[in-house]
Amino acid sequence: MALIVKKFGGSSVKDAEHVMNVAGIVVEEYKKGNDVIVVVSAQGDTTDDLIEKAKEINPTNPPKREMDVLLTAGEQISIALLAMAIEKLGCPVISLLGWQAGFNTDSHHGIARIKKVNTERMKAELAKGNIIVVAGFQGLNKYDDLTTLGRGGSDTSAVAIAAAMNADRCQIYTDVDGVYTADPRHVKGAVKMDEVQYDEMLEMATLGAQVLNNRSVEMAKKYNVELEVLSSLERKPGTIVKEHVKMEKTLIRGVAKDTSVTTISVVGLKDQPGVAFKMFNKLAQYKVNVDIILQSVGRHGTKDITFTVSHEQQADAVKAIESMKDVFEFQDLKINNGLSKVSIVGAGMESHPGTASKMFEALYERDINIQMISTSEIKISVLVAEEDADKAVSAVHAKFIPND
Repeated sequence: MALIVKKFGGSSVKDAEHVMNVAGIVVEEYKKGNDVIVVVSAQGDTTDDLIEKAKEINPTNPPKREMDVLLTAGEQISIALLAMAIEKLGCPVISLLGWQAGFNTDSHHGIARIKKVNTERMKAELAKGNIIVVAGFQGLNKYDDLTTLGRGGSDTSAVAIAAAMNADRCQIYTDVDGVYTADPRHVKGAVKMDEVQYDEMLEMATLGAQVLNNRSVEMAKKYNVELEVLSSLERKPGTIVKEHVKMEKTLIRGVAKDTSVTTISVVGLKDQPGVAFKMFNKLAQYKVNVDIILQSVGRHGTKDITFTVSHEQQADAVKAIESMKDVFEFQDLKINNGLSKVSIVGAGMESHPGTASKMFEALYERDINIQMISTSEIKISVLVAEEDADKAVSAVHAKFIPND
């Protein structure tokens, strides 16, 4: 008997028909003699709808604690409906909210981190022969307040359960049948990969590939949880995410796009030691994740610093910088939401000269201007105008992964 963790996203449970389909997949696994824990997200666009309801009441700054109370309602609906569907198919089942499943988190509402998963309740329910349906994306802090894990948090919930329960397999079901070299809905010739390394998948997830949440991949790598990404609509093998994969000829494993990019430029800072430290230390205090950083050459005693954050963290980033006006002077604060990040990912890229040049050539040939550049050992990212993003992904993909 094996323990299988299955996670289903919002599109997989968006209506009654899809819920019954998921129930069928779960029951099929259970009837093989395996223990099954299912993690589900809120149905369809429920989370976005709840956010809009909050904005109707408080358009500018709804309290984060109350937002967590509101948003956790989405998963509560999903687990109850799926449990009903599984029961209808004749199998024993129980639904558990995040806190009932033992999720203890810190107190950073909206972006909480899992501190511990107490497995006692889940082990007891499995011992009774029950299928367990867990609300993803949520937990409880030390004050017994509901918390949420941020966008894509249900992936993280599933991996955390798999790690804590020593599951034999963790399957992430989506509306695509695996991990592709680019989004197959937008890029002709995108190729499905049979296997991909944790590090490559982590970069692709961080850079905008929406198949897996980056925190879930990070956790899977840390605890050596082998993942499988597969479709809830088709019964066929997906993509395995693990530490070591078979070597392939392709230098570049994927091209990713992130449209949730805001650039913030702090103009006219004093060109003196400590300014960058003070600025980014304050951003860290506000829990803002900074990606690309660009500092201009100092002129006339001043310099500019530009950095990127996600759209979701723009308000916190601006608040952090403005709170420092008395600490360091700056002439202006400029914000640009009209950009997208396009990235190539591949292990071993560093040892292949000319990779960046080839990427830049692809963009030049399509008359696409590059506004910022960032590199690491296994990725190269560029910022381009948002309207050029899809064209840029297609051009770069065709350059590195030609459609034979």
